Amino acid sequence: IHRLSPGQVATYQEDGYLVLEGLFSPEQCDELRQRMSEIVERMDVPSHCRTQFSTDHDEQLKTQGNADYFITSGDKIRFFFEKGVFDEKGLCLALHAHEPLFKNITHSPKIQDATFLYTEPLGRVMGVWIALEDATLDNGCLWFIPGSHKTGITRRMVRTPKGTFPLTDFIGREQSYDDNLFIPVSVKKGGAVLIHGQVVHRSAENTSDASRHVYTFHIMESENTLWSPDNWLQPTEELPFPSLYT
Repeated sequence: IHRLSPGQVATYQEDGYLVLEGLFSPEQCDELRQRMSEIVERMDVPSHCRTQFSTDHDEQLKTQGNADYFITSGDKIRFFFEKGVFDEKGLCLALHAHEPLFKNITHSPKIQDATFLYTEPLGRVMGVWIALEDATLDNGCLWFIPGSHKTGITRRMVRTPKGTFPLTDFIGREQSYDDNLFIPVSVKKGGAVLIHGQVVHRSAENTSDASRHVYTFHIMESENTLWSPDNWLQPTEELPFPSLYT
């Protein structure tokens, strides 16, 4: 079991993120990439369900916000595509629950995750971003504004009332950030990045010849925490949020 040192905990609390190098073996990474390839090869996404994944306000409402395929994806493996790359492979949701290899790993543009995954109180959600290949400046590594998690959030994406259109909307205002405040965080294959739910981060489009496969999921401290019923992602009877401790 990997335990964080007091110094690592202090770094996470101060910066809002922490890099853990060598957390997974090359063999584990290769197994996940192989299984990912098999799933993608089998995918059959109807054209009307080809939802583009975007954190941009207008694009979000235009694509994800009006797609039932997106908002009902929380307990299913579904596919989402980055803008302009419908011939490429997208992201898979619910791999942590339906695919044994990904389940084993899960349980052993400028965004704040809490914008989309809101809790009361704030600060209870953490992203885990696992590099299945080297993530570098050239192929789209993460960039962070250290310490930005201390300023809270200014907008949220929420479900709209049932029967209205679009299915999601943003409330609040989008904050502007100085690009010079971002610093790149390269990660070697097998490394992981712990991401505070309120830290501002981004990754550039990968236009290199090298892929940058990652597996990412979120965990939440459930004790004395309210998962907002307005969040786009909701647990279901078929798949409640899995517990890490039971």
